Amino acid sequence: MCVSYILTEAKPRMVAWCLLTMVSLLLIQATCQPPPPRAFFVFGDSLVDSGNNNYLATTARADTPPYGLDYPTHRATGRFSNGRNVPDIISEHLGAEPVLPYLSPHLDGDKLLRGANFASAGVGILNDTGVQFANIIRIEKQLRYFSQYQSRLRRLLGSDAAVGRLVNGALVLITLGGNDFVNNYYLVPFSARSREMSLPDYVRFLVAEYAKVLRQLHALGARRVLVTGSGPIGCAPAELALRGSRAGECAAELQRAAALYNPQLVDMIRGLNADLGADVFIAVNAHRMHMDFISDPAAYGFVTSKVACCGQGPYNGVGLCTAASSVCPDRDLYAFWDNFHPTEKANRIIVSQFMDGTQEYMHPLNLTTILAVDAAAAADATFN
Repeated sequence: MCVSYILTEAKPRMVAWCLLTMVSLLLIQATCQPPPPRAFFVFGDSLVDSGNNNYLATTARADTPPYGLDYPTHRATGRFSNGRNVPDIISEHLGAEPVLPYLSPHLDGDKLLRGANFASAGVGILNDTGVQFANIIRIEKQLRYFSQYQSRLRRLLGSDAAVGRLVNGALVLITLGGNDFVNNYYLVPFSARSREMSLPDYVRFLVAEYAKVLRQLHALGARRVLVTGSGPIGCAPAELALRGSRAGECAAELQRAAALYNPQLVDMIRGLNADLGADVFIAVNAHRMHMDFISDPAAYGFVTSKVACCGQGPYNGVGLCTAASSVCPDRDLYAFWDNFHPTEKANRIIVSQFMDGTQEYMHPLNLTTILAVDAAAAADATFN
């Protein structure tokens, strides 16, 4: 009505009123539209690698079938899963597409605004972890790539301030630690690290080195970081096959390592947050999340939490899943996909605790609360 009136010989006051109404309606429409999903950055090891190792000359890869059997494309993507991994499922909760591996040639242009996955299978907190895999992106290099990413983003957005807003407002996930035990300290009976340090000393050393990594992340702009502890590494099919008891009990020494490591990691995170005066780092109790369905698989619809869906040897725990491996017909009945990594169904159970878990699982805040608090803070900053 206003448009047709303006196009005729309307009085100036009426023209102004119609134009003001149209502008107001456009502003209301823009305000009602949901904001774009926040950027998401991922660092760590094979539990969260979405395909970076596909681009490296390494044996630590998952780019051949039957990996990816239940991924939407039904193709191996480099994820160590039959389908989606934890970062993919977190992205769903953010209302976003999964972030691309940093080494992907498709990560360019506006796709940079979504974030990036820097994780690489085989890495640990320490640079000597995973040496048997040769070319992997160790955590110090993942952080260098994060700095490089920000330079690329600066060219796209045109200012340091815009880059800072995107990075400061992003969600970050980092998953490290398990490989420092299974692919370093306990890799061989008398590893260099086990000869050098007792287990308690090694754990203290790991936590101190991890604190340096987290401080670097903060220095690079990360302000909301989910830090996962070690899962029950002694209960993985690989460790059941190698070190477990005849009754199928979890490998005691590896469970002891996790029991020493996880509380010290939480204490370290509390200390960092106290120093920073903010809840930057969130302690994720991955051990408890996994043990829920490992100790009572039937309660979660699994027929077993000991035998991997895909593999060979005892518990299907010897070596990675390959085209020659036996594969279970129903992946939803298995907690583990291969010798170390959960199925997509197990990953969804894990992420449900990220979202809604009590402080026993997520300290000091779960992800649903974080998203609500941060959205409110962003809205307040916009209107003030």
